Amino acid sequence: MHASLNVLGTPLKPCSHDPLTGWFRDGCCNTDANDRGSHTVCARVTDAFLRTLAEQGNDLITPAPQYGFPGLKEGDRWCVCAGSWYAAYQRGEACPVDLERTHAAALRVVPLEALMACAEGGAEA
Repeated sequence: MHASLNVLGTPLKPCSHDPLTGWFRDGCCNTDANDRGSHTVCARVTDAFLRTLAEQGNDLITPAPQYGFPGLKEGDRWCVCAGSWYAAYQRGEACPVDLERTHAAALRVVPLEALMACAEGGAEA
């Protein structure tokens, strides 16, 4: 099996282990054909971004202990759906992203220039 690559073409780094994120809940923004939402953008969520998602029916704020989901707060890293992030970007409401932790598959939905415009540094997860 080949290592996953990020949008920069280098090995994908973990997005977050606390809270544990990812389509596979492996801490990385890995993906496969079953990931219809393309949970590939490693975002450092903001309150405004979380509220916007909740208004659209994707509540990532409220804990769901039955699924082991603690709920997110501003500053948490999370693998968000590429389309949701890009829609927020187009409205001027995107939160920061970490390019080294964003899966290359995100580029099927989001232009690299948009991700680069919102890039943050690469502090360890």
